[in-house]
Amino acid sequence: MLNSGNEHTLKEVIQELVNAYRLNDGITEAQIIKSWEKTAGPYVAKFTERITIRKGILYLKISSPALKNELGYARSELMDALNKSVNKKVIKEIIFL
Repeated sequence: MLNSGNEHTLKEVIQELVNAYRLNDGITEAQIIKSWEKTAGPYVAKFTERITIRKGILYLKISSPALKNELGYARSELMDALNKSVNKKVIKEIIFL
């Protein structure tokens, strides 16, 4: 029988592991990448070849030059929407490749 002082919920144990291995930033970045299609829409997602995040900069490889140009005008709105999707300011800049 377990000692009640050592009992933890699965959520608590997972959060302790995430904190111990400093995985919070990676998890947040994965959430942002996952939310790209919802944020930008399926049409834009279809032309997105690669998504990478490094040091607060979101790099997006867009296969259509015209679309890349149009997205440049919506850069700040996209940044705000992606940061809102994780409830913190993670993305400080977006670079379209």
